[in-house]
Amino acid sequence: MSKGIFRTKSVEKILADIKSGFSDSEHSGNHLTKALNVRDLTLMGIAAVVGAGIFSTIGEAAFQGGPGVSILFVITAVTCGFSALCYAEFASRIPVAGSAYTYAYASFGELIAWIIGWDLLMEYAIGNIAVAISWSTYFVNLLEGFGINVPAWLTMDYFTAFRAHEQVAQLTASHNLAGITDTLREGALAWSSAPGIDSFKLIANIPALLIVVVITYLVYIGIRETKRATNAMVILKIAIVIAVIAIGFFYVTPANWHPFMPNGFGGVMKGVSGVFFAYIGFDAISTTAEECENPQRDLPRGMIYSLIICTVLYVLIALVLTGMVNYKNLQVGDPLAYVFKQVHLTKISGIISFSAVIATASVLLIFQLGQPRIWMSMSRDGLLPKVFSRIHPKFHTPSFATIVTGFVVAVPALFLNLTVVTDLTSIGTLFAFVLVCGGVLLLPREAAKAGRFHLPYINSKYIVPVLFVAGCIAFWKPMIASFTGPDAHENFPFFLFIILSTALTIASFVRNLSLIPVLGLLSCFYLMTTLGYDNWVRFIGWLVIGLVIYVSYGYTHSHLGKKASPGHAKSVWIGFVAAILSVAGVIIFIHGNDALVEILEIIVAGCVGFLIVYLASAAFLSVSERKK
Repeated sequence: MSKGIFRTKSVEKILADIKSGFSDSEHSGNHLTKALNVRDLTLMGIAAVVGAGIFSTIGEAAFQGGPGVSILFVITAVTCGFSALCYAEFASRIPVAGSAYTYAYASFGELIAWIIGWDLLMEYAIGNIAVAISWSTYFVNLLEGFGINVPAWLTMDYFTAFRAHEQVAQLTASHNLAGITDTLREGALAWSSAPGIDSFKLIANIPALLIVVVITYLVYIGIRETKRATNAMVILKIAIVIAVIAIGFFYVTPANWHPFMPNGFGGVMKGVSGVFFAYIGFDAISTTAEECENPQRDLPRGMIYSLIICTVLYVLIALVLTGMVNYKNLQVGDPLAYVFKQVHLTKISGIISFSAVIATASVLLIFQLGQPRIWMSMSRDGLLPKVFSRIHPKFHTPSFATIVTGFVVAVPALFLNLTVVTDLTSIGTLFAFVLVCGGVLLLPREAAKAGRFHLPYINSKYIVPVLFVAGCIAFWKPMIASFTGPDAHENFPFFLFIILSTALTIASFVRNLSLIPVLGLLSCFYLMTTLGYDNWVRFIGWLVIGLVIYVSYGYTHSHLGKKASPGHAKSVWIGFVAAILSVAGVIIFIHGNDALVEILEIIVAGCVGFLIVYLASAAFLSVSERKK
């Protein structure tokens, strides 16, 4: 069994494949272009991080936490800093495309590598869709500033318009006209003005489609062109952000900063999802390792530099926003433009709309650049069909994977409103961070080498146990309370965190683990527990689809083991029987949840049943074969 789904790809093997040309797909001789230096990587990281966080989600986070949201950005930066150092350690040892996927393959084995690769595809795809929709909103606002009004039914998704139409009808029937907000009114207008046949309406977000097409074309034609476009957008964006901070500083009223945490620390932490949504920039740039001039030196620097710069910008923006207006007024989609309207600087709003268009476009560009390279890396290892690792003979980019990525993002962006899935994107991001931090703990220690990043070793033998005991003493009552009551099962993520913390504390004391990856793993996993039970169910449900693809295709086509073990097929059928029984058990015994949640719980139950029984059966059959 150890030679099956947990087979690992050694660092030496990964680097040897790159040197021999195998990694560029089918020995075609078409190589990725090495064109990126530390400045380019830093700017790419800034392009990915500074975007939706500053221009939209910071408003909701500030509304929940007040001026104290600036502390959340620091906490998030520290957590991301631990992960960034672990990413940097992997990137210096394994300078190839693939990000956390490749790193997991070298440390945890093939099954976990597949899971993290599939997770990253979800993370990037949903993030891209949300960013495309956000870009559309800002772009339409910018056009309105020039007197160009785009019909509402061309700038909105179908279900938002339909729900708005239904709600307006209900509120009108109940004579509650005061409950009709501007957002509902706009959605109802889109529904009533849209062309269609009978009850079917033609409503789609055309600007979101167009920006995805343009960005996908840029990524398709080459890394040099992408680099130039990214650098130009980032420089302009940063200049505008700094100008906003400088101008807004003169309109700050210090009284607005009191109280600093009006809703307590719990209120501050409610903004975790929105903040983390914008913190996957250094993960995206790590997928370009093969296109770096000196990846072992420049990738770690680019990750850390971009993280520091972005954190400073976030903290300053948070303080300026909450200083210009009361935090209670910041629950809006365009907080930067809003605060300047409140201080009667309406001309600045146009500049902010323009900068938001640039910011979100640059974020989309980086994410669209990263996702095809994950497809490509998985294809190189045989886990996906070869066509996904095809390199274009002229542009030297993963052509087919780039086109697929464009379709995967563009089509849902036309019809879906995915603002509610920022939690899902964040849980995927944090899961990737957890795997990378855990992977570093499994790597053999190496001595520092000149010209290469080396993760500082700090012995956690006593530090982690002290932190664990202190945490138990400080949070004993909340821990006990979380496991009582009718909805105690929804706290199972926190229960997993307690188990993980206990195991890591013991391992740190016994095995003298490195402190930085341990803290990174624990802090990221804790933040995952704050994202809610439903999001965990949705996340695991997505992984189910990936496991089905891996079992049906990836396991038998992997380059590390072309021939499946004799017991594989039997184990799969036994696993499917267990999945059916698990699903039946959930349908019979678990009721009372929302219909969508029940469906997701059924999927997760089937997945868990299949996976446990498949692993047990495969292990048993493997032992039986050895005895023969």
